[in-house]
Amino acid sequence: MTRLLIIDDHAVVRQGLVQAFSDKGFTSIETTGNLKEARAKIAALNPEAIIVDLNLPDGSGLEIVQWVRKLSADVAIIILSLNDPAQFIKIARSSGANAYLSKSQSMPEIISSVTFALSNPGSFTSTLTADPSLDFDLTPREIEVLYLLAEGASNSDISLKLFISLSTVKTHISALMRKLQCTNRTAAAKIARDNGFLL
Repeated sequence: MTRLLIIDDHAVVRQGLVQAFSDKGFTSIETTGNLKEARAKIAALNPEAIIVDLNLPDGSGLEIVQWVRKLSADVAIIILSLNDPAQFIKIARSSGANAYLSKSQSMPEIISSVTFALSNPGSFTSTLTADPSLDFDLTPREIEVLYLLAEGASNSDISLKLFISLSTVKTHISALMRKLQCTNRTAAAKIARDNGFLL
């Protein structure tokens, strides 16, 4: 029995994954559609494998990846997203995920990635390819700040949400502006959308 948690805000995606993994013998499967519930379910279920989307209603799935990875090196963590792989493969790896997959990939590929990660902790796989010419070299934390900026969050909002100081928020925003080569939040959000960071 493998304990699996699926974190995605689209019910049809959750249902499809539950059905596919049930057919493969997974008997303990939980689902949720947001970060807050995900944290509670992780504490209750102690999952051996997690499939998480990047775009959740209350933040980025990268928060879950980094949080879980601090607690355990052995949990298989698969990011399953619509976001542009050219930007996110490197970020997924540095955040601690075991694989980055597109929602357009087949169910056997998704199941295979989870199975491989379960038996090979510390591995990273992706059948997608990154384009080095599009690499802005953003960190997972900068991506989280970028998501919140795009939602119109103030520096104070970002500080509270990510549990970091205002000066740290300003440092991340300065780094984002430099790396994205822009001078304001609106431009940063547009560049992020144009380059596949945001949907």
